[in-house]
Amino acid sequence: MEIINGRTIRDEILTNIKKEVSLLDFTPVFCDVLVGEDPVSMQYVRMKNKTAESVGIKFHNAIFPENISMEDLIQEIEKLNHLENICGIIVQLPLPKHFDVKQILNSIDPNLDVDCLGEETKEKFYKGETNLASPAALACMNILDSLNLDNNLSATLKTRKIVVLGQGELVGKPVTALLKFRNLAPEILTIQSENKEEAVMQADIIISGMGNGKYINSSMIKQGVIIIDAGTTEENGGVVGDVDFESVKDMSGFISPVPGGVGPVTVACLLNNVLEVAKHLTPALSLEKEREN
Repeated sequence: MEIINGRTIRDEILTNIKKEVSLLDFTPVFCDVLVGEDPVSMQYVRMKNKTAESVGIKFHNAIFPENISMEDLIQEIEKLNHLENICGIIVQLPLPKHFDVKQILNSIDPNLDVDCLGEETKEKFYKGETNLASPAALACMNILDSLNLDNNLSATLKTRKIVVLGQGELVGKPVTALLKFRNLAPEILTIQSENKEEAVMQADIIISGMGNGKYINSSMIKQGVIIIDAGTTEENGGVVGDVDFESVKDMSGFISPVPGGVGPVTVACLLNNVLEVAKHLTPALSLEKEREN
């Protein structure tokens, strides 16, 4: 398997974001809401902070104690919705168990919902009414595009059998929609699907977001397959993907590894969503300045 370097793809996206942010007439602000002091969540927030600042996006810290009430947290998020130059808000998941996650996510202004997890944002996405999409799903599409299949007449996407494993809200469902927006016809497989193994064996392209550690092995796939592994499962203090990498590594084809594949690209796509919001805000801000003058 030829390993797809997610960090290289991430860096290309971030370079473009930095260039476009520098052309804005204001500094966009991105906020990651963190509740509690979970070490893993805190590490993710620090990483997003560092990456955002590296491309010229200001990071706003919004850290709240684990014992904050849901009502108070919603009030705080509603305040963040009106923060000057705010162009994106996300809530670091998982939240403490006593929270209604859906209600918390729905308190984010849909125009600032750069994780695309609020109900209104998701509805607009599936109707094709917004430029925002799930960062993880966008990451899968960016990885697929990096292979330049559509520039190879013998290997265009429309001639390939695409299989999507899983229909979760972060990867499977939105990536299926993004493929369909391109007039592609992926086959959707879930745990309940019959003859899954047969369908996977026939696939030219597999996008997997099941979170079923090392489910896919060499006996289930054909030579030359392209695998975008967006699944993550904790194992022995680390993280593994849906693919048993050791089992498939000597086969032909392409694979995005876990870690180092979809993950880094997802962060870049998240910040690209922030940029998209900022670009739509620019005309409104310019008009507001004219009125003030």
